[in-house]
Amino acid sequence: MDPATKLRFDSPLLRVYEDGRVERFFGTETTPPGFDATTGVTSKDVVIDGTTGVFARLYIPDLPSADSQVKKLPILVYFHGGGLVLDSASSPTYHRYLNSLVSKAGVLAVSVNYRLAPEHPIPAAYEDSWTALSWAASRDDPWLSEHGDAGRIFLAGDSGGANIVHNIAIMAAGTRGGLPPGTLLEGAIVMHPMFGGKEPVDGEAMYTREFMEKLWPLICPESTDGLDDPRLNPMARGAPSLQQLACRKLLVCSTDLDQARPRAAAYYEAVRASGWRGTVVWMESNGEEHVFFLNKPECDKSLKLMDRVVAFLAGN
Repeated sequence: MDPATKLRFDSPLLRVYEDGRVERFFGTETTPPGFDATTGVTSKDVVIDGTTGVFARLYIPDLPSADSQVKKLPILVYFHGGGLVLDSASSPTYHRYLNSLVSKAGVLAVSVNYRLAPEHPIPAAYEDSWTALSWAASRDDPWLSEHGDAGRIFLAGDSGGANIVHNIAIMAAGTRGGLPPGTLLEGAIVMHPMFGGKEPVDGEAMYTREFMEKLWPLICPESTDGLDDPRLNPMARGAPSLQQLACRKLLVCSTDLDQARPRAAAYYEAVRASGWRGTVVWMESNGEEHVFFLNKPECDKSLKLMDRVVAFLAGN
């Protein structure tokens, strides 16, 4: 069969052909940065790695002139979702969400456009995300240097981006070159995370695990542990201890109709039981599905989740 027509992977998300061609069905639409009249937030794109082309979309809230020279804002490093194979920091969905979050929380946001699998398999997404965090912490941009507080950095992400949040929080505690002096990971927000594992957890649907058995080898062909790769299963034997999470507090969010909820709940309980010295909080929405807050931003439950995220970023 012609490699141009023979399928290597086929799903409602994307198709991958034997010749390497990738056909994505979602998450390819983009929108430019700029001033958002609804929220007063301004954004711009900055290339942070000229070799890979990885960039970040920066967001800054409307600052009163009296505060513009003195007020330092928390820095939120955000990793978009999409199963590590879809979407981008330029997505209209994420652009709208970050505009709203930055306006309500009064933070500087760095939305990371990491490289996607399968063209760039794992560890590319983690490498790019670490580069972005290091870049943000160095405040190597006028917005960050003038208004950002490297002593109050937060990580946040949804779905595949939430998986990145966990892995970056573990990497930050390791021997990986270190972050600039004075950098502090104040907190991490894990929303509707993409995790997996060979052994089912309570409430996990067989379909969910079977789909991940097909998707993970596409994302990480180098993995020898399958679904128990510690990057996918933080509770797997041999995974880094959850005590190593390099942040002071953690917010784990899910919803009762999300097929990924059982893994999110197991992760939350594992962190609680690990002896980690930080504070971990669980928030569950009801009657909604995976990443509903992105698709229905004005519904009551999305607004409630937004309020909780804003409160977390404010220290509550």
